[in-house]
Amino acid sequence: MLVYRCGIDLSSSTLRFLAGHLRSRHRRQGTRWRRLPPGRQALLVLAHLRMGDTYAQLAAGFGIGTATAYRYIREAIEVLAVLAPMLRQAMNEARRKAFLILDGTLLPIDRIAEDCPYYSGEHKRHGMNVQVIADPHGKLLWVSPALPGATHDLTAARTTGIIEALSTTGLTTWADRAYQAAGRHIRVPIRGRKLKRWQRRYNTTHAKIRCVGEQAVATLKGWRVLRKIRCSTNRTTDLVRAVLTLHLARSTPR
Repeated sequence: MLVYRCGIDLSSSTLRFLAGHLRSRHRRQGTRWRRLPPGRQALLVLAHLRMGDTYAQLAAGFGIGTATAYRYIREAIEVLAVLAPMLRQAMNEARRKAFLILDGTLLPIDRIAEDCPYYSGEHKRHGMNVQVIADPHGKLLWVSPALPGATHDLTAARTTGIIEALSTTGLTTWADRAYQAAGRHIRVPIRGRKLKRWQRRYNTTHAKIRCVGEQAVATLKGWRVLRKIRCSTNRTTDLVRAVLTLHLARSTPR
């Protein structure tokens, strides 16, 4: 297989962050020797998560076996997933904000037609439903565990405890029509065809505020591994949490 050099649009601080946690894990496990040192393993993982490179491509580029690349990536995802903030921690951070934005998105997966629980009728494709919480500037604060794509956004928000957690913050949360009847603290557009002028103005203002939340979804899907998930659906939550950890580490000043 031919190999070539390729750039990754991530800072060296992100590489050092991941390499440091991998080094600590190796020290705790008493690992003596590996084909790749922590820095190179971190680069391998970032290439997979950010660029979406396959195990075979990474194995050829780093001069290791495909099975070794798989083990290195899975190990790093487990390390990062543990570091992701829990919902309670995210709500503590959210209390400093003026308001919040709640949105749901579908992460495509390679499932067959018989896997009905993962098929989203809205998007006409198989995927995993994740709920995203963003601040007024569109910064990604928290991502929910992944549920089958057939799950409705409101059901997913209730199942993962988001609705109840948002009510405890006392903040107004802006969301789309899918979250109708979620509670008084969840602001949704006014439904109907023949709306009054003030209702149309409200919906216009609502759309301008809520569209900022699309930046958080775009940030999440900026990690190309999430544009078409090929791993087991049981590992999707850890994958999303790993990406969230790296995003927060990348955006937090050090």
